Amino acid sequence: MKVTGQCHCGAIAYEAEVDPAGVQACHCTDCQRLSGSPYRASVGAPRDSFRLLKGTPKIYVKTADSGNKRAQGFCADCGSPIYSSKISDPPMYSLRVGCLDQRAQLPPMKQIWCRSSLDWAMNLESVPKVERQ
Repeated sequence: MKVTGQCHCGAIAYEAEVDPAGVQACHCTDCQRLSGSPYRASVGAPRDSFRLLKGTPKIYVKTADSGNKRAQGFCADCGSPIYSSKISDPPMYSLRVGCLDQRAQLPPMKQIWCRSSLDWAMNLESVPKVERQ
């Protein structure tokens, strides 16, 4: 599936090919902090299909408990997270679903790091819904 995306302010725009079956929600504490949310939804895009159309993401290098390093690409102007990848020669980019124009068509198919999940975030069905603020 071809996807297009951009940061909140529009300084960065991109396109890629993704497999909708690969969308996952990660509940790890790193994803919680890096997204400012209880989990982060992402989908893989092969390097050869990912193309920046506008701007250049700023990179923050996150070192995992394992010692592995991951590049976190985000907009330096508005802070929107764009992707994560290996530091050099990444075979794949992990695109952040929230910045994709097709996000409504990309529901998570798997949840990972559920041992770190926040109990209240696993089911919001009983929480009252309001159309607008």
